[in-house]
Amino acid sequence: MAQPDIAAQSTCTLPVERRGGRGEAGARSVERALEATPGVHDADVSFRTGRVRLSYDESVVTRDELERLVRDHDVAVRDEAESSSDDVSTRADLQREAVFVALTLAGMVTGLVTGWLDGPQLLGWAGYSVAYVFGGWYGLKGAIETLRHHAVDIDLLMIVAALGALSIGAPFEGAMLLFLFSLSNTLQHYAIGRSRRAIRSLVEMRPESAQVLRDGEEVTMPIDEVEVGDVFIVRPGDRIPLDGVVATGESAVDQASLTGESMPVSKAPGDEVFGGTINETGSLEIEVTREAHESAITRLIHMVERAQSEKAPTQRLIDRLEQPYVLGVFGLTVAAIAVPLALGSEFTSTFYRAMTLMVAASPCAVVISTPAAVLSAIASGGRQGVLFKGGEHVETAATIDAVAFDKTGTLTEGNTQLTDVIVRDGELDKASGEDDLLALAAAVQARSEHHLARATVTAAKNRSLDVVEARGFQAAAGKGVRATVGDATVHIGNRSYFETVVADSAIDGVERGLERLASLEAEGKTSVLVARETDDTVRVLGWLAFTDSLRPGAAEMVAELRSLGVDQIVMLTGDNERVAQRIAEEVGIDEVQAELLPEEKVRTIEELVARHENVAMVGDGVNDAPALATATLGIAMGGAGTDVALETADVVLMGDDLGKIPYVLGLGRKTRRTLTINLAIAFGAIGLMVGTILLSGIPLPLAVIGHEGSTVVVSLNGLRLLGYR
Repeated sequence: MAQPDIAAQSTCTLPVERRGGRGEAGARSVERALEATPGVHDADVSFRTGRVRLSYDESVVTRDELERLVRDHDVAVRDEAESSSDDVSTRADLQREAVFVALTLAGMVTGLVTGWLDGPQLLGWAGYSVAYVFGGWYGLKGAIETLRHHAVDIDLLMIVAALGALSIGAPFEGAMLLFLFSLSNTLQHYAIGRSRRAIRSLVEMRPESAQVLRDGEEVTMPIDEVEVGDVFIVRPGDRIPLDGVVATGESAVDQASLTGESMPVSKAPGDEVFGGTINETGSLEIEVTREAHESAITRLIHMVERAQSEKAPTQRLIDRLEQPYVLGVFGLTVAAIAVPLALGSEFTSTFYRAMTLMVAASPCAVVISTPAAVLSAIASGGRQGVLFKGGEHVETAATIDAVAFDKTGTLTEGNTQLTDVIVRDGELDKASGEDDLLALAAAVQARSEHHLARATVTAAKNRSLDVVEARGFQAAAGKGVRATVGDATVHIGNRSYFETVVADSAIDGVERGLERLASLEAEGKTSVLVARETDDTVRVLGWLAFTDSLRPGAAEMVAELRSLGVDQIVMLTGDNERVAQRIAEEVGIDEVQAELLPEEKVRTIEELVARHENVAMVGDGVNDAPALATATLGIAMGGAGTDVALETADVVLMGDDLGKIPYVLGLGRKTRRTLTINLAIAFGAIGLMVGTILLSGIPLPLAVIGHEGSTVVVSLNGLRLLGYR
C-alpha cells in the first residue's frame, strides 16, 4: 500500500559494486547493520542488482553519512556516471565468466579422458587443477566476501562440497560440480542482466543531439546543453530528443517506446511530446519544457531501476531464511558424517554420501526463483509503459479482487466540453443572454482548476467574450464556487451547493432550475446552476451543461478484469448520480458512489478494503492522491507528463490506455504463478534428491545435475515474463 509522506523521511538509492555468487547472505548482513543505524527506517541491499535503497530521517542522518557507512562495510559505492555506463562492464564480466566456464569444462574433460585412456597422471591432474581454479574462482571470491560480513552462503557450500570430493579421490565429481555451478551462475547473471538491459535499451532510443533554432538558424547541439525554453526542429522519421510542447506544426507521434500505445498520437500546437518517441508525418517545432536529465524517459528508467532494487515480500522472506538454512545444511552434513561413523560405517563412502547430501540440499534454485521472475516482470512492464514502483507491488497486483475507478480523466477522456448555455426565462437580455451568462460564469470559474471550470473558460475564449476579473473567489469542495463580479456575487454550483451552501437565502427560480438539472443529467450531462446575489436576494440566471466522452475500450477493459477474476468493479466520482449511473451502465460497472468529496472517496476505499481486503484504485494521480494512497494498490494513469503521478501511486501507467489496467493485474497473476512453479521445482528437486540419498543413495554427479539443472530451469522460467503481453 502506498504510504503518506513523512516530513523528515527521505529515500535514496546508491549504486554499488555487483558481486557474483548465488546467495545474498552478505547483503542481508549489511542490511541489518544499516537498519541498526539511528535514523534509518528501512534498508534493501542487493549485490545481485548492485543497488542499496535506504529510507531514512534526514534530520538524524545524511546521505553522505550513509554512503560512508556503506563503504565501512567493505561495499564500494559507485558514482552515477559509472553506474549509468556499467552495461559495458557487465557484458565484459559476463564474457569473462563464460571463458572461465569454458576453461572449467576443458579441464574437467581433460582429466576425465586422461583417466579413461590411462594417460599421464600429471596431465590429468593439470586438467582437474584448471577446472577447480576457474570453476571455483567466483564461488570462492563470493564465499570470502560473505565471510567478511560474518555470514555463510551457498557459495561456501559448493566450494566445501567440491573440495570434499577431491579429498576422497573423486576429482571428477568435484570438477563437474564446479562446472555446472559456474555455468548456472553465468546463466543466472545473463537472465538478470537481460532484465536490466530491457530497461536500459530505452535510453538508447533518445538521440544524443537536437536541431536547435538560434537566431533563425538550425544549430546541432548535444541534448545536455539544450535549456528549457529553447526551440528545436524534428522532421518526419526523426526521434524527438527532449520533452516539450509543440510550438508550430502538426504530426502523428509514435509513443510506444514510452507509453506502450500501439497507435500514433496526433500532435498539434500546445500538445505535449516526449523524448525518445518518433515523429512520423509532419515537421514540428518544439519548445523544451524539461532538461535532458528530467525527461519522462529518464525518470522512467531511474524509477524502474529503483523498483528493481526493492525486494518483493517473497524475496525478503527467502533472504531472511537463507542464512539459517545454509547453517542447517552444514549441520545436516556434519550429522551425516558423524552418526554413520559412530555406528561403524566406512569413512570414504560416508563422506561421499554427506557431500552428495550437501549438494542436493543446497537452496540455489530457491534463492534465484524469485528475483529471476520479479525483475523480469518489472522490466516487461517498463517496456509496455507500465511502471511498478517495486517488486512488492507486482505481487500485490496478483491479489486484487476489487477495482475502484475515478470517473473524470480515467474512465472518461477528461476533455470536458460545454454543451448547453441556457438562460432562464425573463433573465438577462434576450439577444445576448447566452453570452452574458457564459461571461459571468467564466469570470468566476477563471480562478478554479476544476475540469468544469476549464471547459467554461475555454468556451468563453472560443466565443471571444469579454470576461471581467472576479474578486473574493471561494470554493465549496465538490459542490460549487462563488465570487464577486461587479457589484454582485455570482454563485455556480450543483444541486447540493444550492441546497446547503446558500440554503439560508430565498432563491428565486431554484425549483425550475433544479428540474432542468435533473432533465439534463438524465441525458448523461453534468450540469450546474448560475445565480446572482444582490441586496440579500438570489436569482437563478440559467444553467450550464457539460459532457465528457467515454474512453475507447472502457467496456472491453471491464470485461477483461472480470475474466481475470476481479469480483467487484466500482466507480467513484464527485459528479451527480444520474450521470454516473449512465456511464456505469454503458461500461458494465457493478457499483457507483457518486457526489463524493475527496475525503469521502478515501472513506469509500477504506470500506471497500474492509469488504474485499485487496483493492486497487485507478485515478489520474493528481486529485485522487489520498484515495490512491489508501488503496491496497494505487494505479495512476497518464504518468508520462505528471510528477505527482510518478510519486503518488504504486503503479504508474505512462499513457492513458485503459487496456493496461488488465495488463497490470494479469502480469501480477502470471508472476505469482511463475513464482509458485519456480518454488515447487526448487523445493521438489531438493526433497526428491535428499529423500533418495537418505534411503538408497545416488552418485554425486547426479545430485550435481539435479541441483544445477533446477537452478537453470527456474532462471529461464522467470525470464519468460519478459515476453508477457
